[in-house]
Amino acid sequence: MISPAQIRMARAGLGISVKVLAERSGVADSTIHRFEAGRGGMQTGTLERLQTALEAAGAIFTSADASGGPGVRLKA
Repeated sequence: MISPAQIRMARAGLGISVKVLAERSGVADSTIHRFEAGRGGMQTGTLERLQTALEAAGAIFTSADASGGPGVRLKA
């Protein structure tokens, strides 16, 4: 599962606001704000919708490995 920090990083890299992500994913912007701020969890299905929308926009989520923690990169 992706983290709040990864969502923020993906949005920043893609230049997507919370409002745009909310429209593209069908998740309320207040839910995204709350999760990104660390003020609550998120159901798996909701998190998957956010990840799908961000990946469709060009984000690639990376897992933690020996070289570092989880992160985000953009498609070339």
